[in-house]
Amino acid sequence: TTHQCWMDLKAGFDVAIQGGCVMGLSLVSIGVIALFILIEVFKRVFVFEGPEAMFEAIAGYGLGGSSIALFGRVGGGIYTKAADVGADLSGKNDYGLEEDDYRNPACIADNVGDNVGDIAGMGADLFGSFAESTCAALVLAGSSPDLENRWCSLMYPLLISSTGIVVGIITLLLQACVYPVKNMPDVEKALKGILVISTILMTPVVIALSKYCLPAKFSMGEGYEDVQWWYCATSIMLGLWSGLVIGFVTEYYTSHSYAPVREIAETQKQSAAT
Repeated sequence: TTHQCWMDLKAGFDVAIQGGCVMGLSLVSIGVIALFILIEVFKRVFVFEGPEAMFEAIAGYGLGGSSIALFGRVGGGIYTKAADVGADLSGKNDYGLEEDDYRNPACIADNVGDNVGDIAGMGADLFGSFAESTCAALVLAGSSPDLENRWCSLMYPLLISSTGIVVGIITLLLQACVYPVKNMPDVEKALKGILVISTILMTPVVIALSKYCLPAKFSMGEGYEDVQWWYCATSIMLGLWSGLVIGFVTEYYTSHSYAPVREIAETQKQSAAT
């Protein structure tokens, strides 16, 4: 990314976005495909009392993702910290090398640890969260007597994630047209634009899927006998738009373009110790 930015800012931005998309799109794609294959295998090979029992067994899929995330985070973090501290201390004290000097071979170990902890570990963490939330939604769908005999209703959580992949690809194509990157301020606008475009595009998709896949009224157990399809659509859209709002609020308090960060930078021109 840095190398490309030396030549052209847009090329550097494209490398960064495409690199992030590899993790995001492949993570959700692999998660959806693997979960669907697992459902088909369990349905054809094993015998269960009903969809609820089958989905409760499949819920272990999310636990596996969280277990790998634990080892990736902890293992990667310990490895990189030991390599980082050891390499820097030895390089500085014994050989007078700067921090992360390319002549220090232990920097390679440091970079490997960073990849394991920050990339593989974070990806596994996201995968575990995605798998667990999807499996929980499948268990809820399987527990409903009105939904257990409708295959599209049972697959509703997977369809939401699958269409999200398509919306994500369309968002990336639209970003290049709607928010082109030419100067440094355009980078921030483009990143915000991706969030806005994806949220706007996903909203009608959620409504359409909810109306098509779910019955007009269905029961989710005692006390929830008259659940309507738009209840599910509303809850998803609340999460969708809340994520957009959280993104904007976080940017306001962490971006150098706004007052909070600028005020902190201004106070550090003269330290408190003088």
